[in-house]
Formats: sequence, structure tokens, C-alpha cells
Amino acid sequence: MVLVRALLGMPELRLRLRSGGDLLDRPVTRLYGTELPDPARYLSGGELVLSGLLWHREAADCEVFVSSLAHAGVAALAASEVESRELPTALLEACLRHGVPLLEVPVDLSFATITERVVLELAAERVGDAGTMLGRHRRLLTVVAEGLPALVEAGARELGAACSVLSTTGRLVAGVEVDQPAALVRDFLRADRLPKVVRGTTLLPVAERGGGRLTNWILAAAGDKSDDEVAAELASLVALERSRIAQGRVIENRSTGPLLRLVLDGSAGPGELRSRVSAAGFDPDAPLRVLAVSASDRRVDLAAAVLEELVAEIAPRALVGAVGSEVYALAPADVDRPADVARRALRALEPGLDSTRLLVGISSPTGVAGLRGAIEEASHARRLGEARTGRTCVVAGEEIALHQLLLAGVPEELRSSVRRRLLGAVLDYDAEHGTDLVGTLRVFLDGSGSWTTAAAELHVHVNTLRYRIGRVQELLGVDLGDFTTRVDLYLALQVGPGRS
Repeated sequence: MVLVRALLGMPELRLRLRSGGDLLDRPVTRLYGTELPDPARYLSGGELVLSGLLWHREAADCEVFVSSLAHAGVAALAASEVESRELPTALLEACLRHGVPLLEVPVDLSFATITERVVLELAAERVGDAGTMLGRHRRLLTVVAEGLPALVEAGARELGAACSVLSTTGRLVAGVEVDQPAALVRDFLRADRLPKVVRGTTLLPVAERGGGRLTNWILAAAGDKSDDEVAAELASLVALERSRIAQGRVIENRSTGPLLRLVLDGSAGPGELRSRVSAAGFDPDAPLRVLAVSASDRRVDLAAAVLEELVAEIAPRALVGAVGSEVYALAPADVDRPADVARRALRALEPGLDSTRLLVGISSPTGVAGLRGAIEEASHARRLGEARTGRTCVVAGEEIALHQLLLAGVPEELRSSVRRRLLGAVLDYDAEHGTDLVGTLRVFLDGSGSWTTAAAELHVHVNTLRYRIGRVQELLGVDLGDFTTRVDLYLALQVGPGRS
């Protein structure tokens, strides 16, 4: 039996006890790495939970996280804070309050080292006379330090089955290509419980990021491996490797928020911006794109996790940061038609979205001098998606007409006021008489004022169309032969319901 007390006695781990000195005789049954803000659904009791605290934003987050660990009956929490290099006081207080032993992990010690040491201890207990299980665990652990591809390849050998790690956007993270990845993702997101065997493939969760199952990775193993202990162990090791990768991304992204704010407030000159972009690892002379993502329920953690996956599809490297409730990514403009790539990726997520909508705006390529405009373009593009249908929507700057881009920056109250001032008489007439003169006007202007084109679109005679347009002119007191009047009414129609 491996007790929490024994972990403190392992000199190579250098763990420091921060709370729970009277709870050290709890047995550790397995390891679980997570950066979820509330991981309770993935815990069964007895776990040594490893966390880099990427979920931590404010003191209240510690209460939610630790109470979920206590409710599940974990053995202990082993945590490190890479960015500030100091565990939050609120975390210590929550662990004391809920009776969860807290072990501080040195910032220079990788979770892989803890995993290797503890799993070997656990495996030694399970081993039979032949030592088969211990051997399988040892072989897996020897390749953890070699990275994710080597780990998945070793896991496939131990399981005697092809293995792959997929993101919930359908991206192949490691392992062999799979048939119909989008279908596997859909089965994973809709499963009532995991692991689950679907179409001859076992799907296991690799939980780490915020956003719940929606932003898990998926371990897909050929055949029925739902009761195979090595498959569960492989999923756990992949989760720890993902946590290590995520910790590295946090460090990489630290400069993103300040850089975005510097660009938006206009306080930096061209020379400073070039220097900052270069320091962030980008070529200041190469074109860049900005992506903006928001979730309808203002879940910044979900938007950030989704954006990390999107930029992994669109660019070899990107920086992600939040400004308010909107999350941005800065990436090289290396991929043609990035909106199509993003749409395909987001469609895979839709089965797990429930009522949440994800909106994405993508700027046109730009140089460093145009970054502020690119940020605003991406943000405007994202807002245009609010008027469109569907649980996910991607709008690219290249797809936006100039008038749409300009209207996106107009406050909603002003839009409504202008629409009412220009179209009010026709709106009231339609409401009173059950007609659709507004719709007739829209078709007429969309067809550049062509009587034959508009009549064909509306399936009416040209004379009927002339009568309706004449009624519109009479109600509004305007002449539609005047170009400026047409432009004003066209724009007023664009800010109405169902338009973008």
C-alpha cells in the first residue's frame, strides 16, 4: 500500500507538506493529472491529484476545486505554481478547510517524474508471480520523457492495438490516423459514460483543460480495451503529458495579454511593436492574423481552450490571451482559407455544446503596423456572427463587405434608432396590415434596383412590384431613384433582424 506519508519520504520528489499533517495515512490508488476547475466527475476516490493550477484565476476558484476533490475522496493534492512560483493562500486555506492534504511540488520537478516513481510503487503491489503488469507499466514509464508520440506508440505495443490521441475538433494529436475522426468525436461527446466502445474502438477521456468533456483529448484504442488497466494508465499518462504541454503554453502566452492591450490603447510606436512581436517569437516582417473567440455564456476558459485547438489547426505556432471576456490569438498567416479550417473544426464540437454558442472572427493578414486594425476587424467579425444562426459561427475579415464592417462598430442603440427613423412608417404599416413591404424593399435593393430581377425573386408581376415600391416611397416620403436614399435605406435594412 502506498500512503501519502510515503510520498514525502521519497527524496527524489522533494515534496513539501503544506496542509493535512494528520491525514498522511491515506492510501494512494492511482494518479490523476488535471487542470479542470471542477474535476469531480472524473474522480473515483484515492487519487493523488497533480495540478499546475492553470484553472486558478481568483480565490473563489480554489474553493470550487478543492471541495470537488474532498467530495470525491482523493488521497491528496500535489500542486505547483509555475508562473508566480508560489501556491495561492486561498488554496492552502481551502485544503485545510476541506481536509485535503496539500503537497507542494518544486517548480523544477516535472509531473512525469512523480508519475514514474508513484506508478512503479503502485504497479509493484499489483504484480503477480510472473511480474507481467509491473513490466508493462515499467515499459510505458521509460518513454514518458521522450514525449507524446513515443508514449502513444509504446502504449499501442503494450495493448497490442492501434492507438491515437484526438482533440475534440478531430485533430490528430499523436498516434495513427483513424477512419472518420469526426464520427468518433461525436460518439465521445454524446456518450453517457466513458470509457465507451463504439464501432470497434474504445474511447477514453484525457481530461486536462477547462470546458469539461468538450475540450478533453480522446484516447482511441482499437478493440475493446474498456477494462484494460494499461489503457486506463496510458490515458492518465497522456493527461499528464498534456498538462506539461499546457504549462509550457501558459509560459509562452504570458506576453500576449500585455501585447494586445498595448496595441489596443495605441500607446506603443511602430518600433516598440516590432520589438515586442519579435520578442514573442514572430517575424515582425511576416504577415500575421488575429482570431477572436467568445462563448455566449461568457465562459472565458472555454473560449480560450477552444481557441488553443483552433490555432493548432490553423498555424504551427500562436499566442493566446484574453482581454475582458474576449479571447484573442495572434498567429502567422500561413494557412489559406483559415475560416474553412475553423468551421470544420468547430462543427466537430457542436454535439457537446448544448445551449452555448461559440463565435469566431478572423482578421485579414496584416503587418505589425496594422495589428490594431486586425484586432478590431477580428472582433467586429465575431460580433457579426451574433446575428447568424447555428451553435458555432466563423466570420473572416475577407468575407465582410465594407458596410458590414463599419456597421459592426455602431452601438446597438444607435442602430435601432436609425432603423426606426428611416423605416418606421413602413414597419408600422406592415404590423398593422399584415404585409411585408420591408421584405419587398429589401429584395428590390439587394437586386440593385432591377425591377425584373426583384419581381422574379418575389414571384410577382413587375406591375405588382411597382405598386408595392410606390407604396413604400409614399409612406417614407422618399424617392428611390435617388442614390443616397437607396444607400441609407439599404444600410437601415442591414441592421435589422436576420441581417449581418
